[in-house]
Amino acid sequence: MKKILILLVLFIGLVNATFAQDTKVETVNGPKMSLAADVVDYGTIERGADPLRTVDFTNTGTEPLVIKNARGSCGCTVPTWPKEPVMPGETATIEIRYDTKRVGNISKTVKVTTNEKDDNVHVIRVKGKILRAKKVENLPTKESNMLAPKGK
Repeated sequence: MKKILILLVLFIGLVNATFAQDTKVETVNGPKMSLAADVVDYGTIERGADPLRTVDFTNTGTEPLVIKNARGSCGCTVPTWPKEPVMPGETATIEIRYDTKRVGNISKTVKVTTNEKDDNVHVIRVKGKILRAKKVENLPTKESNMLAPKGK
């Protein structure tokens, strides 16, 4: 009876060890950029509104992440990124400035190049719409001030 019990315990231990080896999760070595969002949405804003938006990212890899370059699809979209390495587990921010003096739809991209081994280019879409500033009625103009009678 003891032999059967010992064999049963050994068999269960062997089965557990076998399945544990099959379900091991391998850690990928190297840096890995994980963007909080890959779309920056300005929404609908008025001409001249705040041009700055940000995108957070985390280095989910095992080695320091370096952003080698970030480039907007035109001169109206200017990214700024951390120049120092982002250590594993740390979060940092990319700033994106769009020229909000341009009226109309926004449909641009920012390409971020990193030191990752695979998939080292990340694309952030920039979208939104810029409206003309609302006209304010009944404001005096330079011409109307010139025509007005001078008071005492």
